[in-house]
Amino acid sequence: MIDVHPDGKAYNLDETIQRLRYREGYDKEVMMEAGKIYEVKMSPMVTSNFFKPGHRIRIEISGSNFPRFDRNLNTGGNNFDESKGKPAQTRIHHSKKYPSVVKLPVIPR
Repeated sequence: MIDVHPDGKAYNLDETIQRLRYREGYDKEVMMEAGKIYEVKMSPMVTSNFFKPGHRIRIEISGSNFPRFDRNLNTGGNNFDESKGKPAQTRIHHSKKYPSVVKLPVIPR
């Protein structure tokens, strides 16, 4: 989650991560299949921010955040002993059939 100032400067407020092979729990790996749509629930972020007038909230979605988190080569293999990655496409679906939602609690004045 990012606070975008009116002048375009952007400041990271918080981030979360979900390696999708563990989307059904960390006790098992469930690989994704090309062309299928998956529901992914992210862990809540723990932050608070006052967005001044003119500021915008930006949500960024990425397939990797290296070196902050382990690299992701998109092969389904072990990231620690592989050297060649594969390109990945990340798509966010937003429709009646596949709704996407970001919940932001608002504290009244």
